[in-house]
Amino acid sequence: MENLKNQVRRVRHIYRSWQGRDLHVRIQERCTKVSLGHDNASWCVCPDELSEESVVYSFGVGTDISFDLELIRRFGTIVHAFDPTPRSVAWVQSQELPKKFIFHDYGIGSQDGSVVFHPPENSNFVSYSVLPRGRVTAPPVEAPVSRLATIMKKLGHAKIDVLKMDIEGAEYEVLCDLLSCKVPVRQLLVEFHHRWRDVGLDRTKSAIQDLNRAGFRIFHVSASGEEYSFLKV
Repeated sequence: MENLKNQVRRVRHIYRSWQGRDLHVRIQERCTKVSLGHDNASWCVCPDELSEESVVYSFGVGTDISFDLELIRRFGTIVHAFDPTPRSVAWVQSQELPKKFIFHDYGIGSQDGSVVFHPPENSNFVSYSVLPRGRVTAPPVEAPVSRLATIMKKLGHAKIDVLKMDIEGAEYEVLCDLLSCKVPVRQLLVEFHHRWRDVGLDRTKSAIQDLNRAGFRIFHVSASGEEYSFLKV
């Protein structure tokens, strides 16, 4: 049963959708589902066929890896986690982590090289973005990124079983690159940022349509309407 916080989120999402300020989408694929991670860092996966042999990439670590640790605990899989932003790198380095959590201090992008990341408006938050976020006093930082195909070649992987992306507005260009390269991904978990004024609903609508055409079907949408889980069928 949904907790009270998620019930409030769902009602808010429905209200925003009714106003035309959010998306209302239908579930396109039925499968077994399990939500992993803390309340504010939870992601839904299909556990079928997940095992210690599965390849998991988790882009956007921040300071909460409860989802990643739960994947390791339940399925024994190795999780490759990525985040190039300074606060996240420092936080990960201060933790005692299991050997199956492998951290990489670079991010994902639509090209190989480096990009400028802008700090969050709220200095208490950790998530940097490639998009400017209003009035901030902290300076931007430049950090390395690589295309997904480049990362897979570097790490020696031919396919990905679970790909999670919480990359603060960069997901649209990355998804376009992923589809153009036809990277074999079984489950795709992505947070869309259409709630941001400089992004908008149309970019998410277009991304979902492109994913559908490539065979990715929605099997879960979070109560807030921001996190989507797709299964390649």
